[in-house]
Amino acid sequence: MTQPNATTRASRTWQRVKRAFWPDTLFGRLVLILAAGMFAGQLLTSTIWFDTHDNRTLEIPARLFASRLADTVRLLERAPDAATRASVLSALGDDRYQLQWVQGAPPAPPTSSLAPSLTLRATGGLIEGVIRKRLGTPIEVRLLDAHLRDDAGRHHGILSLFDSRMPTGDFHVLLNIPQQGWLEIRSKEGQAGMHSERGELVFDYLLRIYLLRFAAVCAIAFVAVRFALAPLRSLTRAAQALGRNIHRAPLPETGPQEVRSAAQSFNAMQQQLIDSFAQRARFLAAVSHDLRSPLTRLRLRAEMLPDPAWRERLRGDLDEMEAMVRATLDVVQGVEVTEAHQKIDLDSMLEGLAADAREAGHAVSVTGATRAPVRGFARNLKRCLQNLVDNAIRYGGAAQIAVRDEGGSVRVTVSDNGPGIADDALRERVFEPYFRIASLQRADDGSENNEDQPGGTGLGLTIARSVAAAHGGTLTLMNRIENGRIAGLNAELVLPRDD
Repeated sequence: MTQPNATTRASRTWQRVKRAFWPDTLFGRLVLILAAGMFAGQLLTSTIWFDTHDNRTLEIPARLFASRLADTVRLLERAPDAATRASVLSALGDDRYQLQWVQGAPPAPPTSSLAPSLTLRATGGLIEGVIRKRLGTPIEVRLLDAHLRDDAGRHHGILSLFDSRMPTGDFHVLLNIPQQGWLEIRSKEGQAGMHSERGELVFDYLLRIYLLRFAAVCAIAFVAVRFALAPLRSLTRAAQALGRNIHRAPLPETGPQEVRSAAQSFNAMQQQLIDSFAQRARFLAAVSHDLRSPLTRLRLRAEMLPDPAWRERLRGDLDEMEAMVRATLDVVQGVEVTEAHQKIDLDSMLEGLAADAREAGHAVSVTGATRAPVRGFARNLKRCLQNLVDNAIRYGGAAQIAVRDEGGSVRVTVSDNGPGIADDALRERVFEPYFRIASLQRADDGSENNEDQPGGTGLGLTIARSVAAAHGGTLTLMNRIENGRIAGLNAELVLPRDD
């Protein structure tokens, strides 16, 4: 066996991942695309939130540092000579506040600081403003660096906001002191006893910025996509209804341009189907009409035959030909629905069919009843039930009709006491046009279309199942087993309630 190569394995892995995470419905895909797009946009703009919290957390250390700078400038300006100024720097300086004079021109800022961040610009402006307010005169301030350090003194970038209760500010500044030169200061300034709760910060960031916004985006996406796909759902329902009633009302041609175009195409297709079926019915009706003349002539000539036996056999053949022509037209008309969808008193319809059969000398009974009328096409439904009762009488001599109302659907079972149907024909073949049912006793000898079996054209069940499908229901046949033997056939018609 050939082993799959790396490309094939990668393709299979991708297909499995796609099936796992890519929704199968258009609704799910649109919601996923919208939510993922908004989430990606939130990730890209989250730097604004970090800069804002950087500014907020750096604000107190920056103010303390600026006040300390202002005091340093005031002391240096009052020093009479260079020796005194050196003593002042020595007295003020420590590990957290380092000062030194810059010889010559001030150092240029590092390359990364040529385009300072929002935090650096805001912090620099804050320091310069505090110094101006404390001294009363502006002083040139160059903030080269300002960032946060965690409780252990490490610089973790944005993570310092989450892993420290009292982060400290780390500042690197150049001051241009008038008539004295540039002073370089490096300082670490704390929060002056104020601390932040890391849990609250994480909760604020994850809940308010991501979870709540993500939930809002998903809710909006669900509503918006559902609203946008409403015309598509209407088109789906119309396509399903078209199979049951081709003469249903056309779709309203309203909404966006794409929806109007789809509705116009659907309505045009529906009209084409109606015209096609009407043309087919007219053709078959014309054929049936044209056949009546030669059949009539054949009947007249059959009556002139001298042999009574041949005359009787020819009459039977002519009767069968006429029956097949009528049944073929019934099949065409049975598939088409040309009447209004209405409420039907199914109990009265079944009682009427049973009464007609009893008047003809057949034993037909009805048990059970419906709780409310069902909606459907009365003429077509009556034809369906009539065919089932006729089959039960033809092959079993009698018919028992049982009605069971299950709330969401109505189940009508027509039973006979006949020999049943061979298993290989029970599911689909028995519904094929012109397939004439053979008894189980004859199934083994291949006499499915034996001329000696009871009459019929083999179209009754075809018409019945077409009518059931037009009502959105099903028609199934099953042999009834009693005491280990086949005791007859059950034809079960299920009609869903269309409330």
